[in-house]
Amino acid sequence: MGEVDRWSNIHQDLLYEITKRFHSYENDYLQLRLVCKQWNLKLPKIPNGNKVPWLLLPIGGGGEEEDIYHIMQLPTIDEQILDTGGLEEEGIYHLILPELQDNKICGSCHGWVIIVMVHEGTIKMLNPFTKVHFELPPISTLPNVIDINGDECTIYFGGRIVTRNTILMHKTQIWKAIINSTPSNDNNNDFIAVVIYGCLSSLAFYKPNDKRWLRFPLRCTNICDVIFFQEKIYAVDYEGQLYEFDTKNKSGPVGRIFEATPPPWDVVLRKFYYLIGCDNGSLLMLIRHIRRPYIGNKKCSVETVKFYVYELKKNEKVWSRIYDLGNYILVIGLNSSVQMLSSNFSNCKGNQIYFTDSMCKEHPSNFASRHDLGIFNLEDGSFKRLLTDVNFFCSPVWVLS
Repeated sequence: MGEVDRWSNIHQDLLYEITKRFHSYENDYLQLRLVCKQWNLKLPKIPNGNKVPWLLLPIGGGGEEEDIYHIMQLPTIDEQILDTGGLEEEGIYHLILPELQDNKICGSCHGWVIIVMVHEGTIKMLNPFTKVHFELPPISTLPNVIDINGDECTIYFGGRIVTRNTILMHKTQIWKAIINSTPSNDNNNDFIAVVIYGCLSSLAFYKPNDKRWLRFPLRCTNICDVIFFQEKIYAVDYEGQLYEFDTKNKSGPVGRIFEATPPPWDVVLRKFYYLIGCDNGSLLMLIRHIRRPYIGNKKCSVETVKFYVYELKKNEKVWSRIYDLGNYILVIGLNSSVQMLSSNFSNCKGNQIYFTDSMCKEHPSNFASRHDLGIFNLEDGSFKRLLTDVNFFCSPVWVLS
């Protein structure tokens, strides 16, 4: 009995050292937590839970490992460029996630990954570590879907009624999904989900007890990004126009076009916008400039070439360009984009932008695509590219708590 007691009372730091040697979450880390009650209490459900965000890599092993995926801790800009050979290093875990196989990630918020099940047309929220899941209304309930009949469906497409292949429609309907809080088993009336959907990149929302996705009362299209911030929803279109919606109305968000003039951009390059709410109450707008490089005479997947960052201070109506994020980093992509203190992470520097590929419209039906992800240094404009030799079947995504 004495031997058992000594093992059960092992110091927490020593347990953490043991977990650094693990690569499989289910087969190693989870089993270690199950050794005894004391170890289960000492080790968090998520390995090194304070080291978020994690980068979920939808690679898929193929064969017997077709449902195994990789999730890695936040890399640092000083590390060597990661490639597939680095997927067995410390800080990388392997997860069994059958829900991802051949499906499409369309969002990540509050530790949940939002997945479109392309064959069923359902939308599932999944915690990749705990495996708890929550169902959102299916794609068939989106405002632009008229009817689905087997392999064909009828939808509104740019003011016209058209017939499309059902599976292809499932793949391309949802461009991004976000939630404002973690759902619970109770009737959580504060829980709201928002999606950017359809060929017009419109907005729809869901609240508990609704059976379908509902159209926003203010008609806005060509939406590029959307976030929850201070009990409001903010959206930006592809021209940099900002929209604001109040979420306190019981019947749904009430919105307006924000008066701030869109910030300038490089007219030569294509652009993509992100919104981030800051601790000081201001909004940030990132303009991501992209291009399609040529290899030989063929255009390749998109490549980010620079970022501009603008700030809209609280109660002001003018965007001001900023050149220094101080001790903060910005984390953008299909996740709900966030600002985080670099001091919360080991070996992480401020004034960096961590980005993944969220340009779903660039390759909506091609699962095995090269994607654009890396770290941008706002101080000198340099890039560190990550996993440039990897084909993902959908975009990698940051998992944020």
